[in-house]
Amino acid sequence: MSDSSPQVKLVLSFDIEPGSQQVYYQFMISQFIPATQGMGLQMVDAWHMVYGNYPSRITSFIGLDLEAMREVLTSPEWRELEKRLKEYVTGYSWRMIPLREGFQL
Repeated sequence: MSDSSPQVKLVLSFDIEPGSQQVYYQFMISQFIPATQGMGLQMVDAWHMVYGNYPSRITSFIGLDLEAMREVLTSPEWRELEKRLKEYVTGYSWRMIPLREGFQL
């Protein structure tokens, strides 16, 4: 990571498909999280939203500067992970934001 480029946070938002909770959790624990760690990402937040007009899941990753994060997000490995995740969720979206302390929605 470059000293001149600040870290960014990757925020994933989605709802778990009804009836897919068990396979979703198995996929996240056994495949998604280890694969993202191998790409240099560290999961720092996993929120379950129970109130309001928000996706039910918000998960965040850090560990890379903007350029490195862009490389991850355009990699075939990331695209395959997203494809698999989308089998278990709806309303999937992601965004990159500058890393700062505290909760970031």
